[in-house]
Amino acid sequence: MSVEPAPPPHLDLTRLRVLAAVARTGSVTAAARELHYAQPSVSHHLARLEAEAGIALLQRAGRGVRLTEAGRLLAARAEEILGRVEGARRELDALVGLRAGRARLAAFPSALATLVPAAVAGLRAAHPGLGVGLVEAEPPEAVAALQAGDVDVALVFRHTDAPHARPAMDLSRFEVTEVHSEPITLIRRAADGTSGSQDGPPPLADLRDAAWIAGCERCRADLVARCATAGFDPRIAFETDDYVAVQALVASGAGVSLLPSLCLRAHRNPDVVAQPLPGATREVLALTVGAPTPAARALVQRLVEAGDAARD
Repeated sequence: MSVEPAPPPHLDLTRLRVLAAVARTGSVTAAARELHYAQPSVSHHLARLEAEAGIALLQRAGRGVRLTEAGRLLAARAEEILGRVEGARRELDALVGLRAGRARLAAFPSALATLVPAAVAGLRAAHPGLGVGLVEAEPPEAVAALQAGDVDVALVFRHTDAPHARPAMDLSRFEVTEVHSEPITLIRRAADGTSGSQDGPPPLADLRDAAWIAGCERCRADLVARCATAGFDPRIAFETDDYVAVQALVASGAGVSLLPSLCLRAHRNPDVVAQPLPGATREVLALTVGAPTPAARALVQRLVEAGDAARD
């Protein structure tokens, strides 16, 4: 007649948490304080855990208790088990968030026309139940919306090589992820030829007498700063935030301009010539604040992938 082996002991997670707290804090009283339990409740859980384990886990030491060898072993394993359970809970929460969550993004126009559609398409393909909200906003407005909690992610830009321009945005309060880095280009009418070297545009100083077309407030400040470094104040004939209108004005002979390459990726007028300015770049950054939701983290990752693809 065979004898069935005894089933393994059942170990309750709450009691394992109590044992781990006693091992961590050094006493039943301190463990009760940490867990916000009454001290008799902690003692009860420990007694039940000893019964479940079938071995003594604590022994009296003066007016306190001390873990036995078995108690120390089980307490160490309890920390591992509780860590794994917490990790599984976080993964499940993230999965639920990606199936039924919502990610809200504020982004500037040329990014909305280029990087954002690719990111949103990838996000929806991977997580069909995830909602996405979009709003057009220049960097200062996008940052304000993020701080107010109106969006989860702010897509902004900054000119990285122009310390002479206006003070950079203070991003110390945010989690910053680099999405893209793009050249700044000189835009001129194709009919005017491509004077300058084959490798680049003419020096800005050679265009001191040209009429200039300025873009958004931050891009206008960058234009003025670059021209100042070249030794002149640009004569700004037109100002518009619309990069399609900028290129149309240049094509008509109304002036010259500076545009980031994303503007040309979004729309390219065949009657203009674009030449990157040596060393002139603009960074595109994704900002989040606090603990981003799973949906926001997934959106940032898709934006990074779209930015990488735009470099090709």
